[in-house]
Amino acid sequence: MKTITAQREKIAALAKSANHLLAEKGDQTWSKEEQATFDGYTNEIDLTKGQIKAAEKMREIDADSFFNAAPAKKEDEHTIDAMSAVALYLRNGANVTHEQALAIRNAMSTTTAAEGGFTVPAEIATMVVEKMKAFGGMRDVATAMSTAGGNSMNWPTSDGTAEVGAIVGQNTVVNSADVTFGTISLNPFYYTSNQIALPLELIQDSAIDVVGFVVARLATRIARIQNTHFTVGAGTTLPDGVIPRAGVGKVGVSGQTLTATYDDLIDLIHSVNRAYRGAGRFMMNDFSLAVVRKLKDTTGRPIWNPGDMEGIAEGVPSTLCGYAYTINDDVPVMAANAKSIAFGDFSQYMIRDVAGTTTLRRFDDSNFALKNQVGFCGWTRSGGNLMEPAAVKVYTNSST
Repeated sequence: MKTITAQREKIAALAKSANHLLAEKGDQTWSKEEQATFDGYTNEIDLTKGQIKAAEKMREIDADSFFNAAPAKKEDEHTIDAMSAVALYLRNGANVTHEQALAIRNAMSTTTAAEGGFTVPAEIATMVVEKMKAFGGMRDVATAMSTAGGNSMNWPTSDGTAEVGAIVGQNTVVNSADVTFGTISLNPFYYTSNQIALPLELIQDSAIDVVGFVVARLATRIARIQNTHFTVGAGTTLPDGVIPRAGVGKVGVSGQTLTATYDDLIDLIHSVNRAYRGAGRFMMNDFSLAVVRKLKDTTGRPIWNPGDMEGIAEGVPSTLCGYAYTINDDVPVMAANAKSIAFGDFSQYMIRDVAGTTTLRRFDDSNFALKNQVGFCGWTRSGGNLMEPAAVKVYTNSST
């Protein structure tokens, strides 16, 4: 089996060959054979990246197995660390000694939520946020902040891209140019993973990282629904999603219900003010990316530039028209009137997480016990909004 290093070198060589072909052809029209050669390079890059990810995943699994098999360090039950306390609670629930119960309460605080449970320590809350970053794309590019309280919040906004100064003579009164401010709500919402059922034997198995396992399952569910809302949420009873809040930068002409053109992407880029364009990137569904990657410029060259070692540490990411892109499958797929491609500075989208609201609860009632299962549920409070709508614009497919 090839090593990861060898696979990375293979990607570098393929990317070099693809870029050489692009440079060699210049303004010439591509032949079918040349296009097939280029597509072969890019497809092989994608397949090799998948092999690298699989190999890295197996390394993580092997490392976890090694450390789980190591002898556990004995500690005073009254002074166990936060991670050990959470693991004790998740494995045993209320079936612990009085001393262990005290240790759990010292590390975790009880909540007053309707479902009860424990507020998890900061270490676990951080794990939840990190797990949520792995899903959807919004948390990768947005700006996240944590607030101590969950009260309603109005965020001040001001778009100064059209404001200019002036020349004045000596002893001349300057004109008034007041700055216009607005406000945008940034309110949090309660999110829950809903209950999940896990086999009792799995939870009690000391070889299993019970904290990591349960947190991953709960955080994944919350991450998926939050990404949907941060992308297409309608506001009021949901967060305001980036797609509904963004302005329309380009509308496809008649017949472009399922596609876009190279010129459309250029127009979309330039619909965003240069103040935000410098940090601009594309965001679209993976199916839309497949459509865009096939687009050619006016000379027949693909506009997608396969990066050198895409996705590899210290590598150069692939670009569209010179800009990076984020795959977000909650962005609508191409269809009539669909806002299928977004471009701009997504750091202007603010995600608000309320500190101290990530809670966990274990369920041992008969609904689970009769099946030899344990139930778990998680909660957290988050919200989001695009602070400056001018920072992101969308491409809308034609209606017919």
